[in-house]
Amino acid sequence: KAAHPEVASRLRFAPPGVERQDSVRNGLEVAGVSGKDLVCVHDAARPLVTVAEIRAVCADAREYGAAVLGVPSKATVKESADGSFVLRTIDRSRLWEVHTPQVIEAELLKTGFKKVDAENLAVTDDVSIVEQLGAPVKLTLGEYTNIKITTPEDLPIAESILQGRQS
Repeated sequence: KAAHPEVASRLRFAPPGVERQDSVRNGLEVAGVSGKDLVCVHDAARPLVTVAEIRAVCADAREYGAAVLGVPSKATVKESADGSFVLRTIDRSRLWEVHTPQVIEAELLKTGFKKVDAENLAVTDDVSIVEQLGAPVKLTLGEYTNIKITTPEDLPIAESILQGRQS
């Protein structure tokens, strides 16, 4: 199905990158955004995000410059130096599992990319670019149902979530 004409006129495609940050940079370059325009980066592997979550994280980014959806960690997290033995247990009261979308003001993201490029930094998510600048990133409380679908075992869980939303 073709995109709505209003959307189609603003739709741009960017080439993928080797790493996530390369794909985001490519998208940023073709998006034609600047200043306080919001850049909303969302993982296709998280198709269960709700409209309410998107609105909340965009509102927080508008207020703070950058925001990321997330949920407090429920799991006990262990650190290992060698992948075989526990080094220590991380205090989960301070840990958040971050999701997408991650929303950042265009100019802040562009400035962050300059630093990342100049220092040859690798970042694993978009707000990490903002963190490199020392700028604040607002944690927006999301839903635990905004799961990342990456393995076949995730599909029945996603189906169950969708069925629950329909009832």
